[in-house]
Amino acid sequence: MKVQASVQKQSRLATITRPRDASRYAPLTSWFLTLPLVATFAVGFLYPLAKLVALSFANGAESYIRLGQDALYIGVMTTTVVTAAAVTGFCLLLGYPVAFAMTRLRGKAALITAACVFVPLWTSVLIRSYAWIVLLQRNGIVNDVLQDAGLSMQPLKLLYTQGAVIVGMTHILLPFAILPIYATLRTLPPDLARAAANLGAGPVRAFLLITLPLSLPGIFAGAILCFVLALGFYITPALIGGPGSMLMATLIGQQTTVLLDWPFAAALSTVLLSVALLIVFLFRRALSLSKGFHNVH
Repeated sequence: MKVQASVQKQSRLATITRPRDASRYAPLTSWFLTLPLVATFAVGFLYPLAKLVALSFANGAESYIRLGQDALYIGVMTTTVVTAAAVTGFCLLLGYPVAFAMTRLRGKAALITAACVFVPLWTSVLIRSYAWIVLLQRNGIVNDVLQDAGLSMQPLKLLYTQGAVIVGMTHILLPFAILPIYATLRTLPPDLARAAANLGAGPVRAFLLITLPLSLPGIFAGAILCFVLALGFYITPALIGGPGSMLMATLIGQQTTVLLDWPFAAALSTVLLSVALLIVFLFRRALSLSKGFHNVH
């Protein structure tokens, strides 16, 4: 009897201390708990978005017709998407080895690597963009090093080019690719790589067949973050690219502050948002297909 009473007491304590999930709440309570979040989302995002779309149709479909017929605006949109894709690719190529190393390093080496990743996030984007101006200008550090090494007879035009924009944006967005990949790699059991080695797989094959496929969620998350942020970048292209590097964010700013054409700026913003949502949908679709592929095989 004492044993049964003790078991019943422990069962009641476990029931009391067990964390409650959302499925155990009444529907009305669940809606009440999520109401502040829903209200914030509606007021802070849905309402401004609806006003933006309504403003883009202030002159009917004229703004969208103008956007589709003018080759200049189509070229700017194409350049923006290509630049964002290039920046995303470079961020993944440079960020994956850093994230992989962060999961393997210990002690001071791990602290130094983490500091190199996190410190840029605590620095203003404006300051980092100006730093690239100092590095890439005609009398900057990069040109001085090239001339001193005999690799260039005269200063090269490194600043105010599309390449400079891609380099600067990659540097700024690199932590947003490293952190999701690092978070995913940290969850992978190290026993998987050891098991693959015991079965005869080399380090490269074990990485390609085990580590890389299992880290795809982090890769897709980092790619989405970098791509969406790159689509709306304004400060870095304006400072490093100059007037010759026109992206969608720069064009929208020009329409609102210089030309005061708010309906057309709203149409440009709506199209840019639609492209971002489409890319996010395609990334999610690709991730779901990749999971299904690996489950089959």
